[in-house]
Amino acid sequence: MNIIEPHIHMFSRTTDDYQAMYRAGIRVCVEPAFWLGSGRRHAGSFFDYFRLILEFETERARKFGIDHYAAVAMNPKESDNADLAAEVIDGMDEFLSHPRCVAVGEIGMNLNTENEIASFRRQLLMAEERKMPVVIHLPHVPKKEGARITIDIIQAEGVAQERILIDHNTEETMAIGRETECFLGLTVYPYSKLTPQRASAIVKEYGSERLMVSGSADWGVSDPLTLVKVADHLREDGHDEAAVSRLLHNNPMEFYSHSPNFEPDFDIEPLPIESFQR
Repeated sequence: MNIIEPHIHMFSRTTDDYQAMYRAGIRVCVEPAFWLGSGRRHAGSFFDYFRLILEFETERARKFGIDHYAAVAMNPKESDNADLAAEVIDGMDEFLSHPRCVAVGEIGMNLNTENEIASFRRQLLMAEERKMPVVIHLPHVPKKEGARITIDIIQAEGVAQERILIDHNTEETMAIGRETECFLGLTVYPYSKLTPQRASAIVKEYGSERLMVSGSADWGVSDPLTLVKVADHLREDGHDEAAVSRLLHNNPMEFYSHSPNFEPDFDIEPLPIESFQR
């Protein structure tokens, strides 16, 4: 099975991580735009970052056998600066039209503020107008309230739910997410978010349809090989191979294929290490 990592922040990872991912069977990844560890003061900082993940990171990944795509957005954590958010969103068109951009994301809630809601709604409608997939970030806390706000907006705006991935779900948000036809994401971390055991229990309760798992690896304690470890645990916990394939390949493939730019190449050959010598 060729694994698709639907949400990972490779900007913050090393080349060793790419090599390990390839060896483990991860062949395709999508990198949503995210917070970089400190608030940015200028819209141009976002635009430079968008170009980096769309161009430099894509080429870096390809050298190690990984087909890398990106999503572009004004992230929730910095959206509470309303003037900056408006300027960034105003300037996103050229990046959303980039051939390596497959979604608007990640957008959503951080602290569930009015400014965050306004930024979320505007970008959600931008994606709808372009018929693009959307990657939505549920807040860490208060998560259930953020899920309710998110889904109420999705339903009120009448956007195409089959093009939406609501990510970072836990046990307390799954029932809310299942009120929709959206794809739902489970994020597994070594020391926070979900464990493989909790993810497996959620799959047993809610099924694997329109559900996917990500490692979402970033600056924190995280693991770019999360999906491989989750797959192993799912098998040990009684899930059949069809369910594992659905979670780690078929569902991400179906979701991102709503973008005409998503044409994953599972057969990229890594460059020999000696080719990197200067």
